[in-house]
Amino acid sequence: MKKTLTVLIAAGALLGAAGCAATPQLTNEETCARVKTVVSAASATSDKTGMNRVANQLRPIKEAASDDLRAPLQTIIEYFDESAKPSPDTAKLDTMKADYTEAGQTYGQVCGGGQ
Repeated sequence: MKKTLTVLIAAGALLGAAGCAATPQLTNEETCARVKTVVSAASATSDKTGMNRVANQLRPIKEAASDDLRAPLQTIIEYFDESAKPSPDTAKLDTMKADYTEAGQTYGQVCGGGQ
């Protein structure tokens, strides 16, 4: 019984440590490839549900994204989050639109226009 308990505690400690391990930072190319996969998926529609899915799929990518793309991805996620609300704040969306457009341009520059 002691051995089993020891093994379970050790396994739990290893899993806990693995969960706390830092996510390796992606290069620009890796970040672009992952974002391209998300936005080209069939679930990436322009309706509220699709925007919510895309934002949720971009969150883990943003955490490991390259320095050049982390801030633009955060801006895009925030814009999608607001847009996907049942009653989006149109005034807030209007103020966010310029930052969203700039984030899209930065993404296009870094990722070669989505190619």
